[in-house]
Amino acid sequence: MNRILESLGWMGRYLWAGWAGLSGIFCFLAAWQAGHEIYGSFILPSPGETFAAMGLLAARPDFFAILSQSAVRALTGFAIAAGIGTVAGVLAGYSFAAMRLMKPVVTVLLGVPPIGWIVLALIWFGSSGGTAVITVIIASAPVSFAGALEGVAKRDRQLEVMAQAFGAPWFYRLRTVTMPHVLSYLFPAWTTTAGSAWKVTVMAELLSNSGGIGGELATARALFDIAQVSAWLTITVALALLTDYGLLHLLREALERWRAAGLPWGVKR
Repeated sequence: MNRILESLGWMGRYLWAGWAGLSGIFCFLAAWQAGHEIYGSFILPSPGETFAAMGLLAARPDFFAILSQSAVRALTGFAIAAGIGTVAGVLAGYSFAAMRLMKPVVTVLLGVPPIGWIVLALIWFGSSGGTAVITVIIASAPVSFAGALEGVAKRDRQLEVMAQAFGAPWFYRLRTVTMPHVLSYLFPAWTTTAGSAWKVTVMAELLSNSGGIGGELATARALFDIAQVSAWLTITVALALLTDYGLLHLLREALERWRAAGLPWGVKR
């Protein structure tokens, strides 16, 4: 019973902390409305027009199928990119030679724009859903790799030596000493990776005409339906925010609950 009450209290504090984020969203909506007043609906539909178009899209029988198609591609690419990048970065962080070897490679991979990877993936794999997944992995894995690498490289080695002196095995030291420090580098990298996954997925779908939200954007662009374009873009941003705050932030709060002990009551990050 106490554990349930503790979980409910933690969830309540987490939801209450979201008011600051909502304030930022409302400020953005106000700036969006101001831009609409200046340029008109053909250039920039108002938030009201966009939300009305979203309502029409939600009434379509294939709406959730379109969302699930893009979501599977984006989240699959994100999971694989985060997994590969994190594991490779942690391993490279323990080796100075691997660190010096991989840093230029990561810089090269990050320097290639996602549109370049999309074009190459279209040539290699054709116009299919795999193009979006492969592009997300290639474009996003270096971000997670860099975060994990920096986290391991900047760990407190004195704590690790102390744990080793007390007979703690390597995996135990990794789990209890290194990873809590690495997580503070990983979660910002994963947030960037998640946002990039949605952007790259929609871009790949648009160029490859492989359905999903990107395919619907291509159709709306051909019809010059600006309100529908804004609606699909808003839906994409909402899904990216849901991935961040509904998945990654919850995971961070669960894994880093020890940080709350060092904060004054009511203070949130």
